[in-house]
Amino acid sequence: MERTLSKSFWYKYRARWQSSYSLLCIGLDSDITQLPECVLSEKNPIWEFNRRIIDSTYRYACAYKPNLAFYLKDGMRGLEALQLTISYIPEDIPVILDCKVGDIGSTMEQYVSTFLDIMGFDAITVNPLLGIDVLKPILEREKAFAFVLTLTSNPSANDFFVQENMAVKIAKWLSPFPLEKIGAVVGATQVNQLKEMRELMPGRIFLIPGIGVQGGNLEAVMRYTRDSDDYPNILINSSRGIIFQDSSSKFAQAAALAAESLHNKIGVYT
Repeated sequence: MERTLSKSFWYKYRARWQSSYSLLCIGLDSDITQLPECVLSEKNPIWEFNRRIIDSTYRYACAYKPNLAFYLKDGMRGLEALQLTISYIPEDIPVILDCKVGDIGSTMEQYVSTFLDIMGFDAITVNPLLGIDVLKPILEREKAFAFVLTLTSNPSANDFFVQENMAVKIAKWLSPFPLEKIGAVVGATQVNQLKEMRELMPGRIFLIPGIGVQGGNLEAVMRYTRDSDDYPNILINSSRGIIFQDSSSKFAQAAALAAESLHNKIGVYT
């Protein structure tokens, strides 16, 4: 069954938070080279891996986030796995495609049309360096949503986002755009700037990578980026720290335990 944009990401995020009290976004960075041996004999190993991960973790998830690169790596079979995955995730759980696209208007329109209109993702990640052209196709669609790279969690983010003060410039640039259509990617490892990012972007949903394998500080994230008790407006993402906890046939059970653990740790601060 194809997934459709029946409701906006903004609506689904808020509804899922209220029903599950989860702020956990599970990243489906399903690298074909790291999959457990028990799924490699399947017709579509990535899809079989994802199916079992979703079955074991959905109760702890506020959202899922497949990373496009890991599906492209497996060619047409990987793209099939991506479509099967998004169609399988329960309709009330929003799905973000981590694709980090950003291009001129006509090209960006094709990306947005493919990922949102055709494939049915609820949101995408975008690179803002080409300016308003990147956001126009999102702003023109009633239910579309994009997370703009604002301050990423990788060490080399310091080259531009920090040293060149780009994070602050992007945060200020986003201010006139509607909260229900545009969010921000803000890395958990950038502890010294988390408070400033929230002060510059009140009410905007933050997608926060960097907790888990990258070593982000969960307590600092929750202290400085939460908006309010009613709507925290954050999504704490963990990928490898959940889905690759175990390489045996019990990988899905191990993922469930990791997801539950992080969900509960987040819950301490909500």
